[in-house]
Amino acid sequence: MFSWFSFLTYAIVTAVTPGPNNIMSMSNASRKGFHRALPFNLGIWAGFSIVMILCTIFCSMLSALIPKIKMPMLVIGAVYMLYLAWETLRSSDSIKENHSHDGFLSGLFLQFINPKIYIYCIMSMEAYILPFYSGQFLPLFGFAMLLAFIGFVFTLCWSAFGSAFKWLFSKHAKLVNTIMAVLLVYCAASLFFT
Repeated sequence: MFSWFSFLTYAIVTAVTPGPNNIMSMSNASRKGFHRALPFNLGIWAGFSIVMILCTIFCSMLSALIPKIKMPMLVIGAVYMLYLAWETLRSSDSIKENHSHDGFLSGLFLQFINPKIYIYCIMSMEAYILPFYSGQFLPLFGFAMLLAFIGFVFTLCWSAFGSAFKWLFSKHAKLVNTIMAVLLVYCAASLFFT
């Protein structure tokens, strides 16, 4: 019998933890406010949904290869998160509005290089969903959309947090950037300990 409690616990805990989507959403909202950061968040949701569908299809079709591709994916994901941490750490002490990388398309395209959501989908599918719904298109599609929606909800929560504490972030930009960089390093390291 499918365990909704275990599945939702995993999905929510994974979605709420720091990752590129959450940290960038919080950063955008701290610079621009919640409403002006919304296009980026909607881009995240659209891209997240596409990646979840594609990942679900590949998990269903290629489940025998998953153990073989997991380690290279983890390494690429960790390197990417360390790069984001470096860029965050060396960014300027002042929080400025920069509209070049925080619109709908930036949020959408970020999903295709965001390793956390690939891991999120693969683990959800392999550990919880495919053992019960393998080969069933509608339930798999529904779970992919549910995973994307859960991720989007917590991205909005991080964005609201960033918007609410904008004054704090602008006053202590270097400290905030350092904390965000450390969280990204934590995310990269945690990929190997899940």
